Amino acid sequence: MEMLINGNLVDKDEKIDVNNPANSRVIDTVPQGSREDVKNAIMAANRSKKILQEMSARKISRILYDIYEDVLMSSDDLAELITLETGKTIRDSRGEMKRSALTIQLAAEEAKRIYGETVPMDAGIGGRTALGFTIKIPLGVVGAITPFNYPVNLAIHKIAPAIAAKNAVVFKPSQKAPLAALKLAQIMDSHLPNGVLNAVTGKGSVVGDELVTNNLLDKISFTGSIPTGVSISKKAGMKKLTMELGGNDPLIVLDDANIEKAVAAAVKGAYMNAGQVCIGVKRIILQEGIADEFIDRFVEQTEKLKVGDPMSPETDVGPLIDEEAALKIEKTIEEASNQGATILCGGKRKGAFYAPTVLENINSRMKIVQEETFGPVAPLITVKDLDEAIAVANDTKYGLQAGLFTDSMKNALKAIKLIESGGVMINRQPTFRTDNMPFGGFKMSGMGKEGVKYAVEDMTRTKLVVF
Repeated sequence: MEMLINGNLVDKDEKIDVNNPANSRVIDTVPQGSREDVKNAIMAANRSKKILQEMSARKISRILYDIYEDVLMSSDDLAELITLETGKTIRDSRGEMKRSALTIQLAAEEAKRIYGETVPMDAGIGGRTALGFTIKIPLGVVGAITPFNYPVNLAIHKIAPAIAAKNAVVFKPSQKAPLAALKLAQIMDSHLPNGVLNAVTGKGSVVGDELVTNNLLDKISFTGSIPTGVSISKKAGMKKLTMELGGNDPLIVLDDANIEKAVAAAVKGAYMNAGQVCIGVKRIILQEGIADEFIDRFVEQTEKLKVGDPMSPETDVGPLIDEEAALKIEKTIEEASNQGATILCGGKRKGAFYAPTVLENINSRMKIVQEETFGPVAPLITVKDLDEAIAVANDTKYGLQAGLFTDSMKNALKAIKLIESGGVMINRQPTFRTDNMPFGGFKMSGMGKEGVKYAVEDMTRTKLVVF
């Protein structure tokens, strides 16, 4: 599959293989883009932004609605491509496409809701005879960099709000899973002026670095790892930044919780997409009064999950993105086991597949709960009370989302106030997300908010007008 620059499909002699994680076979190749390709894409975006900014909000909205219809019609094909290149179960890939289409629809709506405000000039000295108001204007060109785990939805969360706010885009998809994202870009481009949306594939050290350092870009929206995010922050200069850098998300279950619902939520949150979800359940913190019952039920439900061919509608858990990722999980679990953790179920690897694994006798110093473990692993930590649960939940450099199961409003309000994360889900797993809600974490989980309305806001500048 080719890159997209200025409305043209661009190929290169040097290729990147895209493999199916389930069987390691090459599905397709994409071009190994160069700095020159990125510069060409950025120049095209800067030319096209003027055309976009002359369009009415109504016209932009109509274009996005047309893209929504096209993506909806292509959803089955895109879902199959997602499963082939990521190993995500076909059931989850279809779910991703439903969300993706809705996200475009939300952007079409928000394109007509970009408001300024009046400013009470007479509140200041000398302002009695002045009339002041603000207008929102586009940034210009947005650079979007996305990971492999939600290759279409995360791309849309950056591209669609940028276009809604009348910005052109240069997009770099993950080189591990670029196919569905490139197909999406081609669908969107068919409705847009040439150069409004450009997609360049290649190494982060080349394509990504040129995006980040090029002074003709006005914003970088990045989803990925902390080290890469920190590097971008140091190199980006005066660009606006949105950083979603992952999480180490806790699910707290208290003595007064509905255990059946909490177990179901934990299973869904811990093993969705083979655990490769930034808001996945990474730590399960149990109050000691319900710990034994929860663990018994949780292990029982975990062992019922079917691991296998991600194209089968019956499969619950597919492979990780590649065997290297599975080996990393294997090593992390071995290290935890050597430090005293007990494997209650799972703990086995075959190629890129890793069995859903439950661990107990976990302490907060172990790497498995200090770092983001990106795999189907559920570490269990038992605590005495809510205060200890909150202390454990906060004992991490991350702060993306958290979940709490309780029937007590007092407990819920206390947790909401004291848990250090960008979102707290009461009686839901931290994996819960709707595409219109503000999404983004505290601490090293990043900066800024996604969610269409909030992304649109961050992709504009405020200009003051005074008469």
